[in-house]
Amino acid sequence: MQVYKAFFRIIQKNRGQILIYLVVFMVLALLLTNAYNPPQDTDFTKTRVNIAFINEDDDSQLVAGLKNYLGEYANLVDLPDDSQKLQDALFFRQVVYILRVPEGFTTAMLNGQEIQLEKTIVPDSPSNIYMDLLINKYLNTAKTYITYLPELTQTELVSYLKTDLTKETEVTVISSVRHSDNAEKSGYYFNYLSYSLFAILILGVCSVMLVFNDTDLKRRNLCSPMRSATMNVQMIFGNISFAVLTWMVLISASFVMYGSYMFTSNGLLLLLNSFIFTLAALSISYLIGNLVKSRGAMSAVANVFALGTSFISGVFVPQELLGPNVLAIASFTPTYWYVKANNEIAAAANFNTDTLQSIFTSMVLVLAFGVAVLGVTLVLIKQRRVEG
Repeated sequence: MQVYKAFFRIIQKNRGQILIYLVVFMVLALLLTNAYNPPQDTDFTKTRVNIAFINEDDDSQLVAGLKNYLGEYANLVDLPDDSQKLQDALFFRQVVYILRVPEGFTTAMLNGQEIQLEKTIVPDSPSNIYMDLLINKYLNTAKTYITYLPELTQTELVSYLKTDLTKETEVTVISSVRHSDNAEKSGYYFNYLSYSLFAILILGVCSVMLVFNDTDLKRRNLCSPMRSATMNVQMIFGNISFAVLTWMVLISASFVMYGSYMFTSNGLLLLLNSFIFTLAALSISYLIGNLVKSRGAMSAVANVFALGTSFISGVFVPQELLGPNVLAIASFTPTYWYVKANNEIAAAANFNTDTLQSIFTSMVLVLAFGVAVLGVTLVLIKQRRVEG
């Protein structure tokens, strides 16, 4: 196993550059975990908004009942009936809704005539819809009583309205699954993992290939008693061992930070996706290692390739924020499909056929990239051997 041992001796001598990317990844992962804020509860909750109620009609019991009803769901702000002051109140958000009851409202309602209330609102405020629903609910209920029980007095009408409108139905929302807070955090973690993994593999594999592709060393190896096939097998085994070891080191922190989540379906799929990406990244690194001719070029390629693919594929900037042209270019890199699968895994509260099909399609495409690049590399090595 002389070649295998020599492989890791070379890695050991280049550990400084490799450790830089490892430390950068760990720092990013820790900062991400500490800075992450879980999404707020999206359940519906009642919110009291500030409204102004201006009555130009008589102080009837029907109008008073409407005012009291709205007061149960909103804060009634006392404002003078002055257009300038009312506009200022809306502008400075002292109120978001001004309701004006026109003159003759009570008489028109009791006689079954159509009459419109006037409103002045803050544009595009969701509170407007809520207040409209409350007002329409009160008026429609009153209209129903007036239509079918016209003999009711205002006192009886307001009493019935108060009784009916205070009735509420309890609604319980039952969720069959609970999306863990670790889901989104782990998705970011494994997305960032691709950057460091790519850079480490390129640096490690290239540093070894630069040594073994040296002309004088190759000639000496050809004169050695060890068969070329044996040397190639040990070299392949060394590359795979280095890639798997790097993958294990990078994923190890996820078990510490996310604990039992990594043993769920989501966590295991993230691990599988990252392992497949490791094989593809190793294949690309092996190709680059057979192309670069100097240590300076090795560092440049590692930075450009790892950073470039990360920026356009959604590692540092979410894919949904990238333009279609950028994503079209990124789709020709395995990093894009790796990140796409990660995002789908992290977002899935449960898995169905369509979700799994999309995830495994992305994984297969990542693996296909690796196989295709490996094929190109083997052809390149064979051609060089024939020419040499």
